[in-house]
Amino acid sequence: MRWENGRRSDNIEDRRGLRVSGKGLAGGGIGMIILALVAMYFGVDPSVVLNQAGNLAPTQEAQAPATFSPEEERQKDFVSVVLADTEDVWGALFRNSGQTYEKPVLVLYSGAVQSACGFAEAAMGPFYCPGDHKLYLDMRFFNDLAQRHGAPGDFAQAYVVAHEVGHHVQTLLGISDKVAATRQRAGEAAGNALQVKMELQADCFAGVWGYHANKQRQVLEPGDTEEALAAAAGVGDDRLQQQARGYVVPDSFTHGSSEQRMRWFSRGMQSGDPGQCDTFNAARL
Repeated sequence: MRWENGRRSDNIEDRRGLRVSGKGLAGGGIGMIILALVAMYFGVDPSVVLNQAGNLAPTQEAQAPATFSPEEERQKDFVSVVLADTEDVWGALFRNSGQTYEKPVLVLYSGAVQSACGFAEAAMGPFYCPGDHKLYLDMRFFNDLAQRHGAPGDFAQAYVVAHEVGHHVQTLLGISDKVAATRQRAGEAAGNALQVKMELQADCFAGVWGYHANKQRQVLEPGDTEEALAAAAGVGDDRLQQQARGYVVPDSFTHGSSEQRMRWFSRGMQSGDPGQCDTFNAARL
């Protein structure tokens, strides 16, 4: 991916080197970690658990000054460029539809973090919190993406950031609130199905970003699209469940199968049209 000459975003909040104090875990912190990890194992969206801890006060405290390797700083520079590029793409798309795009903040952290959606640790992976309009990322996840999920490469990493930005777009468009309200009235299987549609739409939105970023700034190099598709496939529910349990339970999917995630990302990447990302009315997911 050609990114070095790209604009850097000012909307990076660097919390690496901070720790979450024990008092901030009272009433749910460690328990929430365990519950969320158990939820992931059984195919339940861990954000549902995290949202239950949303009333915990932020309690991240400074430790000794942290030092980071040149590679870690380069990685921070990279995600700053990707975030800036999503700002440019979605800013233009919103303007073209007569709306204003509110830029999200990307929080970089190490190990564990406190958000408006509650306490989270890095094992849960990157996430977006609609309560504070922030994306949360421990960049060590990129190592996991390459080694565990078989998706190395910078465009695979860019897909991860763009997917979480896709959830921010859903929040701004009111989609997230509608889905959350419907899920509260739905049973577990129906709620999971709605969450799958949310995730697949975010994949499609990530593809929309990729289309416009390449059209406007020629960021793609040979093999980049395949990197993103490998990332989408690597975090499919069927693959994750097979790895964790040795079998697959489709009714418990919360993010979609590998095939679905690749297909919806490709749909956005090929069309560049957010209107093509309506997973909620699609005849086929």
